[in-house]
Amino acid sequence: MDFKGYQGYQGYKEQGINEMTPGELLLLLYDELVKRLVRAGLALNKADYALFEASVDRCLDIVRYLDDTLDMQYPISRNLNRLYDYFSFELNRVKAGRNKEELERVRVMVSDLRDTFREANKNANEQLAALAQQQGAEG
Repeated sequence: MDFKGYQGYQGYKEQGINEMTPGELLLLLYDELVKRLVRAGLALNKADYALFEASVDRCLDIVRYLDDTLDMQYPISRNLNRLYDYFSFELNRVKAGRNKEELERVRVMVSDLRDTFREANKNANEQLAALAQQQGAEG
């Protein structure tokens, strides 16, 4: 792909991201976090420590971003902040000790949290659709 084609593709990707709802963006981040945790586990199994460390570092970046974007006016944000601190602590331990079991435990927790957010996003979208339909019927 030439540079011009690459720029067009990048623009297309950015436009898609810019059109996503906050819930969709959150799920995208969680999907990427889970993907990197899986990649870290696979790399650890193959003793590819460079890929393992790069994957864990990317996970730490994502967790840091999720934490940095919390709106602390909501009580749930304080709980998420503590959870993200825990994930960061555990991922640093995983990286230092190359601990497969702990990595898997974090992956399961992150996957469960992602699934919870996915369900909440689905419910919110359904409620918005019902409200829009109700307003349409009244108007």
